Amino acid sequence: MAPLRLDTVLKLNDGRTIPQLGLGVYQSRGRACVAGCAEALRLGYRHIDTAQLYANEAEVGQAVRDEAHAKRDEAHAKRDDVFVTTKIWDSNHGYDAALRSLDKSLAASGLAYFDLVLIHSPNPGAAKRLETYRALVDARKRGLTRSIGVSNYGPHHLAELDTHFPHDPPAVNQIEASPFFQRADIVAACRKRSIVVQAYSPLGKGAFTSLPALQRIADRHAKTPAHVLIRWSLQRGFVCLPKSSNADRIAANADVFSFELSDADMAELDAMETGSGITWNPTLVE
Repeated sequence: MAPLRLDTVLKLNDGRTIPQLGLGVYQSRGRACVAGCAEALRLGYRHIDTAQLYANEAEVGQAVRDEAHAKRDEAHAKRDDVFVTTKIWDSNHGYDAALRSLDKSLAASGLAYFDLVLIHSPNPGAAKRLETYRALVDARKRGLTRSIGVSNYGPHHLAELDTHFPHDPPAVNQIEASPFFQRADIVAACRKRSIVVQAYSPLGKGAFTSLPALQRIADRHAKTPAHVLIRWSLQRGFVCLPKSSNADRIAANADVFSFELSDADMAELDAMETGSGITWNPTLVE
């Protein structure tokens, strides 16, 4: 495999690209969120993942705008260099409601467009989520977003889109994925459709990071368990979204490009599957 770097991107099925390592900002608020995003961008991150539910689109937008106008000696990221994702929350489903909410998200962020807009979950039911997806297709045509996708979709939800939107497939499906909850069924359904898998909660539960088998792999590479888990996700070909607003942790999460997990390491990690996640199981939603 080609060496992975902080600026590595993956090709989307709509022809665009997405940075493979991103910053998740769930539960990050206020000045801490702005500062965390700013530090990530200074370090070379070029991907931030927010959502309407997170209530921090304004903070993310501020950090991106501030970075674009930064005056410092080292290079800074212009708006087009930074990939910003948001997600339509369950209460904003339906064609008109989704578009209204997206307009509000753009206004809150102060950005002219998002790089990716996802349906956050399949929860509202088939009729509503299909209306919302149609809204995303039209939002892309209007230039409000460059790419569209879904989150927490199971195989049957993806099949539903095959039927109703055969010419507008989602570019991304963002799901919980880690060695402890690998979701092989969803990953296979995405691969079949050339849909990029984004992994949230890539570190699993905090207790998992103290597993002796995981620590042994980390020790072999003089890295931490968190480094190993992020690296597993990247080597699986996922977009990895570890979340933090702590500057030291944001830097540490990007320190994963000086080593490579062997096939044996990957097999050991694959064997850590537990069959259950730390969030929820989207395949149970009809």
